[in-house]
Amino acid sequence: MSIPKNEEIRDNLMIEFSKTVGNFGLSPVEARLFAHLYLSKEPLTLDDMSEALGKSKTSMSTSVRTLSDLNLVTRVWKKGVRKDLYQANNQLFKTFMNSYINKWIDTTKHQKDALENNKHLIDQKRKEESSEELSNLYERMHDILEFHILVERLFRSMKETGIDEAD
Repeated sequence: MSIPKNEEIRDNLMIEFSKTVGNFGLSPVEARLFAHLYLSKEPLTLDDMSEALGKSKTSMSTSVRTLSDLNLVTRVWKKGVRKDLYQANNQLFKTFMNSYINKWIDTTKHQKDALENNKHLIDQKRKEESSEELSNLYERMHDILEFHILVERLFRSMKETGIDEAD
């Protein structure tokens, strides 16, 4: 059994790590890019990223913007370098969990609002007519709304408690 080259080990790490971070809602390209940046010793330009991942510079720019919006990547400055450089945020647990929690809070809030609109529609319809189907829909909608309230409450509690790195 031959020992793999450093490049092979790095590629395997990048593939496996990108599978993990992809579970946090990143696209496959964003996940691979984050993994690549995390494994890089030095900050990289869009050209560097494009060459390493075999994707267009435009694709890298879009992915970096998304990662930056999630606070997973930071633009850095280096004396003598005129192009933008980017590096991965190294506080993995805290960064990913904060991003994930915020995404869940936003999603549940949006869904709750949409469900409330449906509740009003069902209420109006129930004033016009009474049927078993409407009663069933009302009960199910209420359960779904309660589910979203509990999920949002859980994630808000996690956010308020704070996320610290595991010891």
